[in-house]
Amino acid sequence: MAWAGKTVCVTGASRGIGRSIALKFRSQGVKVVGTRTRSLGADDACDEWVVADFADASQIEACAKSLEARDIDILINCAGINKIAPFVEIDPNDFLRIQQVNVFAPMRLCQTVLPNMLRRNWGRIVNISSVWGKISKEFRASYSASKFALDGMTLALAAEHGANGILANCVSPGFIDTELTRAVLGESGIRQMTQGVPVRRLGQADEIAGMVLWLASEENTYLNGQNIAVDGGFSRV
Repeated sequence: MAWAGKTVCVTGASRGIGRSIALKFRSQGVKVVGTRTRSLGADDACDEWVVADFADASQIEACAKSLEARDIDILINCAGINKIAPFVEIDPNDFLRIQQVNVFAPMRLCQTVLPNMLRRNWGRIVNISSVWGKISKEFRASYSASKFALDGMTLALAAEHGANGILANCVSPGFIDTELTRAVLGESGIRQMTQGVPVRRLGQADEIAGMVLWLASEENTYLNGQNIAVDGGFSRV
């Protein structure tokens, strides 16, 4: 794959799936600009860091302004938040904060990088959705609403800019082996949950990163407007 001279922005690159994506691009010689919510010292996952907490609208705008000064060829929107609650108990402020981080921030960053992509007549946008953006279940209303919205926005981008050489897709991870997953579910919870996954295991963050890398590459010339579940078959059975 030809990566020479390419620059990618990966949001939420300090841990989990975002970090794996950033490291995957760096391994190919791509310049990586990552976002994180706070400065935590040296970290070689990215060449450059932008500190921005997307729960703060002013920091979204500051991040967008920072990216204007960089020639971003590829945008990976991975940063996201979740809060589980019964529907009637959802705090409106929590709902709005989830939409801001998971939908509004990607929208503003897409708006920011598109002019450069349009000038070059080439670009790749991959938005990290979730299996809960393809199906849903109880207590996931806020999160699913945001991820279904992200998919809809991605499809509109694909329709509007495919003719400009800009391909936009979603990747929807299933249950992935991250520190957060293990902390939330524990070993017994993981064993129980993976019984519903046809391949009977957690996915690895690097498996998500590999799919994202290909979608963002010059090898991908025709896959556009899709929402690809990398979930071991969970959402299809």
